[in-house]
Amino acid sequence: MNDVNSIATSGLFAPPPAEKSRSELGQEDFLTLMITQFQNQDPFEPMDNGEFLGQLAQFSTVNGIESLNSSFSGLAGSIQDEQALQAANLVGHSVLAISDIAYLADGSDINAAVELDGSASNVQIDITNSAGELVRRLNLGEQPSGVSRFSWDGLDASGERVPSDHYQITARVQRGNNVESALTLVESDIESVTLGQFGGAMTLNLIGGEAMSLRQVYQII
Repeated sequence: MNDVNSIATSGLFAPPPAEKSRSELGQEDFLTLMITQFQNQDPFEPMDNGEFLGQLAQFSTVNGIESLNSSFSGLAGSIQDEQALQAANLVGHSVLAISDIAYLADGSDINAAVELDGSASNVQIDITNSAGELVRRLNLGEQPSGVSRFSWDGLDASGERVPSDHYQITARVQRGNNVESALTLVESDIESVTLGQFGGAMTLNLIGGEAMSLRQVYQII
């Protein structure tokens, strides 16, 4: 038994060396092929210097691409972690987001805005319910270029309170005789955040059941 133990401790039964990485095997293979090529080349027609440098450049390019891919993977992971942290900090906060759908809660108002790329003689806001029926029209009057905020108290044209639901907001901008549509922004409360799986986009879950991407956030209030 002592002899067996001494043989084992001498390294004869040591575990095999760890398998080399794919990139290391690629380097060894390249060098082996290059040495073999030198050994077997015709002495009267040796390898041209340009050809030799070309092979070295090709080898360096392959290694560079592998290193670049590794660096980009790490960078992408860091960016995703940073975005997840930013999104998590939004929970419990209100944001002004690019959307035309707003949720009217019981006893609450809807706060929204319209983005104008120039001054307007009048901005008309149409609010429709889920059936497509117009429930309220707001005329904001003359507005300057930029973001113009407005609120809807949840009352229809006759002054009656409408039920809690999702409503669509449409903006029409009048400039002289021309009428154009405009980008609408809706104030929403962030209830939770869903992180994307396998590199997918994150989703901000709003109070009222709506969801949006982080890219839709126009302003944190």
